[in-house]
Amino acid sequence: MNWIGTIVRFIVSALVLMFVGFIVPGFAVMGFWSALLAAVVIALLGWAIEALFGRRISPFGRGIVGFISGAVVIYVAQLFVPGMRASILGALLASLVIGIVDLFIPTEMRGRHD
Repeated sequence: MNWIGTIVRFIVSALVLMFVGFIVPGFAVMGFWSALLAAVVIALLGWAIEALFGRRISPFGRGIVGFISGAVVIYVAQLFVPGMRASILGALLASLVIGIVDLFIPTEMRGRHD
């Protein structure tokens, strides 16, 4: 595991979360440190979902199931991250926008099939 790459990926994820919080109603992350913590919590929740249910249902999976599980992860993450709030609609919209942004600025390694 490349630690510098992982740190950069979390920083990019935090910046994406801050951007999404700026444009999506019903979703907000207050400050960089909250966004960085949210990026870590979202990654851990995504890992847990993937460990329990497999890659097809994980937030990193493609399609409607990945989109909905991503929204659930975002919604649940607010319970663990001070300074983050998400309504149900806000989590759905944030999941959609993050998916679109991820097409241009990938925050996860593509083509990885462990």
